[in-house]
Amino acid sequence: MIGLDTNVLVRYFAQDDEIQSKKATKLIESLSDAAPGFISMVTLIELVWVMQGAYKAKKDSIVQILTLLLQTKEFIVENAEIAWQALAIFRDSKSGFPDCLIERTGNKYGCEYTATFDLDAAATSGMRLLK
Repeated sequence: MIGLDTNVLVRYFAQDDEIQSKKATKLIESLSDAAPGFISMVTLIELVWVMQGAYKAKKDSIVQILTLLLQTKEFIVENAEIAWQALAIFRDSKSGFPDCLIERTGNKYGCEYTATFDLDAAATSGMRLLK
């Protein structure tokens, strides 16, 4: 197993740099059940931020990318069950994926709730607005 940094995944999905995208594609296409790529939760969050911020990816594209990463057996995603839960909330709400992941992680570890100043997160992700 090898770890995959955010920039490798960005190059693979964006295909925006001829040299780096080719290398990222070759690496990702070489992954297998026996030699998978590991994706941390931090990498998932960074990937979403970069794709939405720098590449202006729409929500449906982000959902497709995350679904692909979570469904593909050649990837091991840290806390995949939490990421799936966060993805389901993200898909159907105004909350950002990082907020959904933060709330679901806290829930798994027994948090009564997650406090936030973010109105959208409080309204849709299960977080509570701190007044």
